[in-house]
Amino acid sequence: MLVYMAIAGIGGLAVGSFLNLCADRLPRNQSIVRPRSYCESCGRHIENRHLIPVISYLWLRGRCGYCSAHIPLRSPVVELATGLSFAFLYWNYGYTVELGIALVYASLLILVSAIDVGTQLILDRVVYPGMALALIFSLAWPGLGPARAGLGGAIGLAALLMPFLLYRRGMGLGDVKFGGLVGLMTGYPLVFVALFLAVTTGGVVAVLLLVLRVRGRRDPVPFGPFLALAAAVTLLWGDTLWAWYTSWLSGGP
Repeated sequence: MLVYMAIAGIGGLAVGSFLNLCADRLPRNQSIVRPRSYCESCGRHIENRHLIPVISYLWLRGRCGYCSAHIPLRSPVVELATGLSFAFLYWNYGYTVELGIALVYASLLILVSAIDVGTQLILDRVVYPGMALALIFSLAWPGLGPARAGLGGAIGLAALLMPFLLYRRGMGLGDVKFGGLVGLMTGYPLVFVALFLAVTTGGVVAVLLLVLRVRGRRDPVPFGPFLALAAAVTLLWGDTLWAWYTSWLSGGP
């Protein structure tokens, strides 16, 4: 088990490196295929020995090997997050169809979060293909199916559309569409768990940032990462959380 977890983690590190490239280029409408990775400060192509996930960043002390320009901290964070996610998902699902779906979802959620944190954007070119995949994956995800996925997507979309229409400075249209994607991924009724977790964690973090004066009242706080984290938690433990909630409502233990 540990050997396969390690293999999954190493694969996740490599995927994380590709996600970093996507997070850099997709908001600029650049190709994610060509050219090969290069330093944005000096323009030189990065050698393969400088592209080893996490290790190269530490070895180079977070700087370009040619011009010593700073490499964003996001780079190793995304790589490490993806590697750890892949290893954990293998441990949780084993070698199953669910594992393959979960790996795709993890990559998608990490990519959306990385782009949103860096640019305050949630891109249609990421969300729309994700919606199509979620509908297809619903056929294989236990207890879901297209009907529940579609209803979850409609609820997620509608739930975030209301605050967008009422207070547009607090939420972007990209968040609304991403809410629809999260609903498709989790389905009905677990979409309610995902929305509750996202709103709660987002609100708590926003208040803490305000109290600690890390952010001002008018400074935007990306909501995408909270939706992504909530979706991940719901996919993993949503059934348990929903069962506990319904039991609590009915006065059970």
